[in-house]
Amino acid sequence: MSRRSLPHRSPGAPRPTVTVCRGCCCGTAKVPGVDHAAQLAELRRSLAEDARVRPVPCLDACEHANVIVVQPSAAGRAAGGRPVWLGLVNDPDATADITEWIRAGGPGLAEPPGVLDLYAFRPSRRAREELDG
Repeated sequence: MSRRSLPHRSPGAPRPTVTVCRGCCCGTAKVPGVDHAAQLAELRRSLAEDARVRPVPCLDACEHANVIVVQPSAAGRAAGGRPVWLGLVNDPDATADITEWIRAGGPGLAEPPGVLDLYAFRPSRRAREELDG
């Protein structure tokens, strides 16, 4: 009887990952009145020591543009944290709230500021799988 080895599972990233949608609608003139480049630059600058910030093509949640997904660190995931999808992140205060939460540890390690509940949404299964894929 042969034993099949299970696929190696990565323990996760040591820091949270902040995925910033920059595709079809997010990060474009389709969402007016937002300095999209400044938003991404601010996230990168303010989280340089605390998280990996990565822009990606369309996350297929255009009705929630601009979309940011905060994925927990390995420690956050071990503590029960799961990715948090945030939509309509179109003002500097929301970006600052996200930054504050991640600096405190992010999903699984710190409670998000209450105002972020207004931005949280559940994406389609396909969108979640594409991000995790």
